Amino acid sequence: MTNETDSAPAPVGDEAASGEAVGGHRHAIAFVFVTVLIDMIGFGIVMPVLPSLIMDITGESLSAAAAYSGFLLTAYAVLQFLFAPLIGGLSDRFGRRPVLLVSLAAYAVNYLIAGFATTLLWLLLGRIMTGLTSATHATANALIADVSPPETRAQNFGLIGMAFGVGFILGPALGGLLGEINLRLPFFAAAALAAINVVYGALMLPETLPRERRRAFDWRRANPLGALLRLASFPALAVLALASFVYNIGHHVYPSIWAFFTLERFAWSNFQVGLSLACVGIVMAVVQGGVIRLVIPRLGLARTALVGFVGSALAFTGHAFAYTVPLLGFWLLVSGFTGLIGPALQGIMSNQVPQNEQGELQGVLASLSSIGAIIGPLLMTQLFARYTDSDGLYFAGAPFLAATVLTLIAMVIFVWRMRRELRNPAPASGSG
Repeated sequence: MTNETDSAPAPVGDEAASGEAVGGHRHAIAFVFVTVLIDMIGFGIVMPVLPSLIMDITGESLSAAAAYSGFLLTAYAVLQFLFAPLIGGLSDRFGRRPVLLVSLAAYAVNYLIAGFATTLLWLLLGRIMTGLTSATHATANALIADVSPPETRAQNFGLIGMAFGVGFILGPALGGLLGEINLRLPFFAAAALAAINVVYGALMLPETLPRERRRAFDWRRANPLGALLRLASFPALAVLALASFVYNIGHHVYPSIWAFFTLERFAWSNFQVGLSLACVGIVMAVVQGGVIRLVIPRLGLARTALVGFVGSALAFTGHAFAYTVPLLGFWLLVSGFTGLIGPALQGIMSNQVPQNEQGELQGVLASLSSIGAIIGPLLMTQLFARYTDSDGLYFAGAPFLAATVLTLIAMVIFVWRMRRELRNPAPASGSG
């Protein structure tokens, strides 16, 4: 590592202060890892029981419950789309710490509401509340950008992916186990984890955006349309963001459909669904916490993302036609390639934006992700409901085939934009 201050976003001042800053940055990265880990445990803990809870509340079939689930997920995404640029802009103005803590507190309230819900309306209210303040991921990404030099930024984004993976190991397995005792118990456990995380953050989280690097808040840049227009002024980023957007629509097949799909095709229990999701988490943790740190220095960011696209398309297709548990397990292993895409794309785009606009960039990307989360769950759940209904053509794997098509479209867009870098890859420190 060099001592050039222009390549390290955090240290400002003399060398003595720089040593303290490095230590603080390590603590900040560790906190982000724990924050996202606990957040994803809370998210994953409810996934195995959500189909059963919706069927219990509504008295409807699994196909109908999947359709209702799509609307719940979409409500969250709509609010996140509207408010993510606002939250990202506020974190650039007031710092990452206060914004992150408010968001985490909202998660705790949401899970309590869901735990006591007796109607779909109460579940919907909880999703709306979370969507209003769901700054966790965008702000965590901005915090990582604050403390990471360009040459390690993609790998540190991969740490967030690793936290996602570990959270999906612990959360679904615990949720499936608790769900066998009581359908609502996982929601209360998630609320408790979120509340503990708020306390931990209030005590331990350092602020990573110095006052001298903050920018004035601008409402024109804080609304989703203004933010997207701002992105359009960076043509290279806009094309890459489009590829990420299209891919994310398809990738929503996992959180939207997996529990319903495995219940339908294999008649699994809540605990078995939870274990299968835990397996997904293990694969993601290995890829984003370890494999990606070996792949990026050797292939570069662009080729790493391309490998991820190819593997993801194969995995989606394999899931669609997996009629035995061993075959499903094989394609779960292949799906680990999807963990290469997000950190590589994040690294490419983040390295092209000034330091004091990282929060805005992450807010814009979160907005695009939210649009994908509006379209993706609706598309996947409605496809599942349509092709598992007894009155129509039956094929439970239809959503996975749709995800394959979307992934291939995203890959074509990405290859077109990065064709020069794919032919002549730069060293890992370059974004491409």
